[in-house]
Amino acid sequence: MDFRTTVERAQRLKQLHAEYEPLVLPTVWDVWSARTAADAGFPALTIGSHPLADSRGAADNEGQTFEEVLAAVRPIIAAVDVPVSVDLEAGYGQQPADLIAGLTEVGGVGLNIEDTVHSDGGRVRSTQEHATYIAGLRAAADNAGIPVWVNGRTDLFLHAEHASGVLDEAIERLRALERAGADSLYPVGIQDDDDLLTAVIGAVAIPVNSTAHPVKHDLERFRRLGVGRITYGPLLQFAMADTMKDMLVPWAP
Repeated sequence: MDFRTTVERAQRLKQLHAEYEPLVLPTVWDVWSARTAADAGFPALTIGSHPLADSRGAADNEGQTFEEVLAAVRPIIAAVDVPVSVDLEAGYGQQPADLIAGLTEVGGVGLNIEDTVHSDGGRVRSTQEHATYIAGLRAAADNAGIPVWVNGRTDLFLHAEHASGVLDEAIERLRALERAGADSLYPVGIQDDDDLLTAVIGAVAIPVNSTAHPVKHDLERFRRLGVGRITYGPLLQFAMADTMKDMLVPWAP
């Protein structure tokens, strides 16, 4: 994709986050699902690491190399005329500048970056380490002249035995990511807890991303809580798999 188009799509993605409360980004995994979501009227999309890996017979949690991921997402991004963000897990061991260069070269204009480093035994980055990595992404995008949207994710709630017990630590981390230049924040694992979502949203000044199930969750609830951005993670693919099985079972031998 040419530089001008990539910049225009990045600017459009930023504008969409300001226009929609929340901005819903269907999580897709191949050309067909991307075109289907775009044809349904969504103005931007995100590619999820888990559904992408499943569609390719690979493992999630950095079971693919960065080069393999770029090769897989390139035709997806090229197949639609809307901005596309890509879940890049913990960065595949890449330096921030290399991650931004690879992403934008294939036309990606947003990214999700988490603090669980699967390629290093599943350890969780410290607050400072994760913030430093995100600051590097912000600087690299600025140097490239492309306003890449950075969605800073933390898995602290996901890893905790009791999510409420790590609320203060998670808020401290999310605020550090905000100061480092993240455009939105993604506290994974609290989508069903109104109190935790409300606390996180009230503690930061940029959009908070929540996971949602396209059938089981209610958009108006997320809007009422003040969620700024919604992605499906693997849940759209899971829901479609369930529906497909229901259709096929009567035909099975």
